[in-house]
Amino acid sequence: MAATIKDVAKLAEVSISTVSRVINDSKPVSPEARRRVLRAIEDLEYKPNEIARSLVTKKSSLIGVIVDDIGNNYVAQIVRGIEEIGRMYKYDILLCSSYGIEETELRFIHLLMQKQVEGIIIVSEIATTKIAEHINQYKVPFVYLNRLYDISKTPTVTIDNEVASNTMTNHLINLGHKNILYVTWDKDLDRTIEKHKIKGYSDAMGQIGKTPIIFGIEGYRIDDGYKQGEEISAIIRKNDVTAVFCCQDEIAIGLINYLYDNNIKVPDDISVVGYGDISLASIYRPKLTTIKEPYYDLGAVAIRRILKEVKGEAVDEQSLKLPVQLITRESAKDIK
Repeated sequence: MAATIKDVAKLAEVSISTVSRVINDSKPVSPEARRRVLRAIEDLEYKPNEIARSLVTKKSSLIGVIVDDIGNNYVAQIVRGIEEIGRMYKYDILLCSSYGIEETELRFIHLLMQKQVEGIIIVSEIATTKIAEHINQYKVPFVYLNRLYDISKTPTVTIDNEVASNTMTNHLINLGHKNILYVTWDKDLDRTIEKHKIKGYSDAMGQIGKTPIIFGIEGYRIDDGYKQGEEISAIIRKNDVTAVFCCQDEIAIGLINYLYDNNIKVPDDISVVGYGDISLASIYRPKLTTIKEPYYDLGAVAIRRILKEVKGEAVDEQSLKLPVQLITRESAKDIK
C-alpha cells in the first residue's frame, strides 16, 4: 500500500503541516526537521499527490497546448520547440488537437484550466476572436500562433511578413527577374497576413517600375497549387513571367508538380519560390528557394514568454517578431 503524508509525519516525528511545508517549500522549517522529513520520504518511497499539491502551491508545472492538427509537419516542429524548452524549465505539456474546429478549441481551453495549467499556447489556422476573449476570462498567460491570420493584437510570435515578402521579391529581382507573379491565398485578404506580404511584394515591384501581377487562389495546400496550374500557366504566358512567388510552400510544390507534368522545367523554364520552409521544401526536387518561418523557434519563444509571465517578469511587446531568413536553393534561376 502506498505511503501517505500521515506515514511520513509519523516516521519523521513531526506534524503533517511540517511535512507539507517541506514538500511545497512554502514556509521555513528547521534543518533538523527538514532532514528527518526528507529521510522519511526516501525510506517510505512517498510520492506526493501532484493534483493536491498544485491546488496548494498554485503551481502545476503544466502548459496547455492546443493545435490545429499534430499531423501537420510545421505544427510538430512548433510543438517540439515548446516541449524541449519546457523540459529545460521542468514543465510538461498537455497536448490537444482541435482539427480546426472553434468549438473544440473553446472546450479544450476549459478542460486545460481544470487541469490547473499555468499557461496556454494555441497553434491554429482558423480566424476567430473568441479564443483570445475566452482565455482572457481565466487570466492565464497565453500565446496565439497562427500562420495565416493577422493576430497582431493578441500575444503572438511571428516574423515581419512584409519585410520577408519584400526580401524574397528583391532576391528574384537581383537574379534578373522583372516580371514576377505573386500567387496568394485570396480568402479574407483584409484579415490575413497576406495583406502584409502583398504590400512587401508590391513595393519591391514598384521600385523597379513594374506593375504587380497578383493571382488569388482558393486554398493553400499542395492540391490547390496543382489545380490552379493551368490558370497560372496562362498568366505566365500572357505576362512573360519568368518567376512565380507563391505565398506558401505547399502551393509552390503543387505548382511545380503541375509544371513537371506539362513538360515545363523548374528553374530552367520558370523559377518558382515559396514561403514557410516546410520540411518538403528541402527534400523536394528541385529544392525550393523560400522564406523560412522558424517553426521550432516560434514554439520555443512562445513558451519562454509564458514562463516569464508565470514568474512575474516583464515581457516584451505583445507581438514578438523573429529575424527574417531567406533560404536560397535550386528552384530560382539567375537569368542576368
